[in-house]
Parts: sequence; C-alpha cells; structure tokens
Amino acid sequence: MIHLKNVGRIYEGDTYRIAALENINLNVNEGEFISIMGRSGSGKTTLLNLIGFLDTPTDGQYSFDGKDVSNITVSKLWKYRRKNIGFVFQNFALIDTNTVYENVILPLQAVSMPHRQLKERAYEMLERVGISDIKNKYPSQISGGQKQRTAIARALANDPRIILADEPTGALDTETGDAIIELFRDINQKGKTIIIVTHDDKVAEKTRRRVRLEKGQIVEDVVKEV
Repeated sequence: MIHLKNVGRIYEGDTYRIAALENINLNVNEGEFISIMGRSGSGKTTLLNLIGFLDTPTDGQYSFDGKDVSNITVSKLWKYRRKNIGFVFQNFALIDTNTVYENVILPLQAVSMPHRQLKERAYEMLERVGISDIKNKYPSQISGGQKQRTAIARALANDPRIILADEPTGALDTETGDAIIELFRDINQKGKTIIIVTHDDKVAEKTRRRVRLEKGQIVEDVVKEV
C-alpha cells in the first residue's frame, strides 16, 4: 500500500535549512497497526504528514498503491487524502459550536449522498465508538475521552483505508488513554490500517509494529506480537 524509498523532507528559507527527514525507507501493508516514536523534533509528525498527503517529499519517492505520488498537484493530494485518510489529533480539533453529531457528519457533507444516508452513516459511527448517547452535546459539555471518541468517529465517517493519529492520548489521563488505544485496536482488527505517532512506550507496546525515529532517520523498525 505505502512505499517510501529514500524519502527526505527539507525546509529552507533565506537563513535556515532544516532536514526534517533523511533517507526514509518504509513499507506499510494494508491492515497494519503501527506506532511511530521519537523525541520532539525527530521528524515523526513530518513523516505522518507525508503519509497522509498533507505534505510532499523533497527527495526520494512515495508510492501509494503502486502509483508515484511524490510530486502530484495540491488538488490531487486533496483527493487522495479525502478518499484514503482519516486524521485524529491530540487536541481533538472539534468545532466548539457544533454538536457531537454535527462534528461527525461534517466531513460527509462533501460526499454525494442523500442526507438520510449521511445521517445514518454518522449515527453508525457514533454507535461504533460508543457515544451515541451524547450526540446532541457540545464539546464543552463532554470529557476528553468523549472528545477523542468524537474525533475518531469523524475520522471513520468517510470510511478511509488508513487512520493517522498524532499523539491521540497525549491530552488524556492514563485510564482514558488506554480505552482509546483499545478502541484503535478494535478498529484495526476490523480491517483499518492505523498509524499512531506517540512518545509513550505503553502506547507503542500495544501496536504490532514500532518504528522509531532519531534526527529524521529510522533507527528501529520492529514487528512484534502483542
């Protein structure tokens, strides 16, 4: 599915040049459950953004389903992202003036589908993550764990092939974070590819593969039983 060959990402301006990623070689098969670890500044979020079509490499090749997507246009990046990727963020990224239901249905409104089916899909996702009982509440009225479940339901709404999560437990207490990772494991077992950026070894222990970055390079890539 995902194939990165000698990928690099450099950010530069008049007075600076930062090599965020260097010589990244990474293959991800459909249905994997992967954690990407590293210290702050190691390049893990940059790598997640490249995989999720939010950015493009300055060196090397990114192939997705056998197609080179290293230098495609912004509009094509958006189409790949909308079709294939669901994002979950540490800060939840919910719209405060929308209810839980309205946050979940929002990405579906770009889909050509009768409104009744959109509603059914949104309700299905709320049921799936266990928060259908709070669908009419606003983000300010719910807990951190419920906010993250809302974000996960929203990420699943378009039925993406891949869920990318950037520090999804970072703003949660240990017990709630454990519950969110168990939810990710359940979603993975139902066929979704999941890639989680984390600094937490306990989170990484629950994934089936751990990739570790240092100074923009992969220094560890371990497949394990969990």
